[in-house]
Amino acid sequence: MLAGAAAGVLAAARTTVPPESTQQALGYPSLFLLVLIGALVPVVPTGALVSSAAVVAFHQTAPFALALVFVTASLAAFCGDAALYWLGRRGMRSKNGSRWLEAIRARAPEERLAQAQEKLAGHGVTVLVLSRLVPAGRIPVMLACLMADWPLRRFARGNVPACLAWAVTYQLIGILGGSLFPEPWEGVLAAVLLTLLVSTAPGVWRRLQR
Repeated sequence: MLAGAAAGVLAAARTTVPPESTQQALGYPSLFLLVLIGALVPVVPTGALVSSAAVVAFHQTAPFALALVFVTASLAAFCGDAALYWLGRRGMRSKNGSRWLEAIRARAPEERLAQAQEKLAGHGVTVLVLSRLVPAGRIPVMLACLMADWPLRRFARGNVPACLAWAVTYQLIGILGGSLFPEPWEGVLAAVLLTLLVSTAPGVWRRLQR
């Protein structure tokens, strides 16, 4: 009797899971919005979001699911960075600044900012590309670009490969998690843990060195 009840619950759970078309119709706009917000307000773990979406796409039968995750994540990251940089430039030109510029400065310690300015002067766009792959490296480099008076067009050109490389990196983490575990939720958990490890390890290492 218990076995029959359990089977009934499982069958009901399967029937309540939305089809892939519904998941995609809701998932991609949600991913775009969350990554966009995370680029504007750097408190959303956007890397973990992309990795989790890649795990779900890996287990789907749709042929272009992973490609759509890549396009959605990279486009949202680019739009968010461009909007934040534009707001920062407006703050630099304003006599009273702006809350967006203050938010950027608050997340760019003097030591990290000095390093970013030195590397930006020596290597240019390459530093901008790498800044999105280094945990907590995006904001100091963005502020360094603002202080160097880079126009939005120049920043956008350098930010295109940066967002593409960032989306590929975290999507590969998700694919790895999805390939190691048969169930999507297991892959999502593994991808989130790996993403958090990658993002927190450099900060922990710097504290240990100090």
